[in-house]
Amino acid sequence: MEVGYGLVSYTLAKLFLLSGLSKKDNAQRSKKMEEKALEVYDVIRTIRDPEKPNTLEDLEVVSESCVEVQEIGAEEYLIIIKFTPTVPHCSLATLIGLCLQVKLQRCLPYKHKLEIYISEGTHSTEEDINKQINDKERVAAAMENPNLREIVEQCVIEPDD
Repeated sequence: MEVGYGLVSYTLAKLFLLSGLSKKDNAQRSKKMEEKALEVYDVIRTIRDPEKPNTLEDLEVVSESCVEVQEIGAEEYLIIIKFTPTVPHCSLATLIGLCLQVKLQRCLPYKHKLEIYISEGTHSTEEDINKQINDKERVAAAMENPNLREIVEQCVIEPDD
């Protein structure tokens, strides 16, 4: 009987120890995801609005809280961005989404998958636009258009400091 209690006690002690390590690992992973999210935000905040001389950060189209990063493999991440157009009928929301796609594809040094959405309830055609900006073929086709490509390039170019 004592051997049985000793084994149970030993097993419980190991379980509690592993549980503590798990919490520490989760805290480290969470901190790493927060750092990655800030890194992503730092890339997108300087994108210029297609109509105005302001950045997306200035216009509050993007903010730190609109970026979420999840680890989906060894050094592979899912990046989810939910941006907010300035008005519910913004005609340039698709173009803004395209700029986000292009800049992140160019600037992020690690393997990633992007999902870009308009924040729920902030645009009259958000569902259609969400489909467009997350369709790789449509994004590629849009970037083949020289006029559209020039506009995107002007929006994603880094400002002179």
